[in-house]
Amino acid sequence: MELEFLGTGAGSPAKFRNVTSLALKLLDEINEIWLFDCGEGTQHQILHTTIRPRKVDRIFITHLHGDHIFGLPGFLSSRSFQGAQKADVLKIYGPKGIKQYLETSLKFSQTKLTYPIEYVELTPNFAGTLFDEFRFKVTCMSLDHRISCFGYRIEEKDYPGELLIDKLKEENVAPGPIYGRLKAGETVTLEDGRVLDGKNYLGQTKKGRTITILGDTRQVSSVAQLAKNADVLVHESTFGKGEAKIAKNYYHATCQQAASVAKEAQVKQLLLTHISARYLGAAVLELQNDAQQIFNNTKVVKDFDIIKVPFPK
Repeated sequence: MELEFLGTGAGSPAKFRNVTSLALKLLDEINEIWLFDCGEGTQHQILHTTIRPRKVDRIFITHLHGDHIFGLPGFLSSRSFQGAQKADVLKIYGPKGIKQYLETSLKFSQTKLTYPIEYVELTPNFAGTLFDEFRFKVTCMSLDHRISCFGYRIEEKDYPGELLIDKLKEENVAPGPIYGRLKAGETVTLEDGRVLDGKNYLGQTKKGRTITILGDTRQVSSVAQLAKNADVLVHESTFGKGEAKIAKNYYHATCQQAASVAKEAQVKQLLLTHISARYLGAAVLELQNDAQQIFNNTKVVKDFDIIKVPFPK
């Protein structure tokens, strides 16, 4: 599981930061890549990575401001050119209006896609589960921005422990299909009449990981709820220390507000993104240092940073 930042800037593209986009790479887990927001130029950023557009199976949009969606029509078109077929269904989640925006853009540019899109549009103040599938559960809650905006919580399900083969051999249980049934946690009756509970032959469960990815927001209770005990929290940091008032006026957050919620929610790592073009060089380091005064494990990310998410110890 890796996070690859394709754009970490706010508002408009800058020389050293493109606008917002983030890829969650789940190649080892389910052989998929999920994209969170798709600002202008995202497909150009992807050219500098190993990501193939066809491997993107889901796109999650936090809100409909241009710096988060203007890259979508081009990306969708390129996905067709690069071989996506009818079987390569793309699911797009986002605020109500995302379907109309994309269908209008594709219609007037006479762009015909080679694959279908399934839209899941979220009504304002939506809070709940988007899906709960084999390996992952994704929930969503509304945030506080100038327009309808959402944050996403991605929870990986726990992995069952390894089958204790040595223990089975000690009890003279011969290898075979029965091992698979025991690993699945089933209760099995042997030919000699013994009854084995699969749960007694599994090692320690490996806890899954949790990532929270937020859109632009003031500080509201849903932020901490989405972030609770997360392994990684991706939070905007449009403003710096001492700018809480202006951040509130513009429906954004400061680096220290992000750090405070990370501490409250007991997350393991805080990644700050959506950085204003006003912050360059030493000013970026200052943002990070100011946040670290409250929550030490904080990093201001830059374009093309790759963050690996380890399993909890």
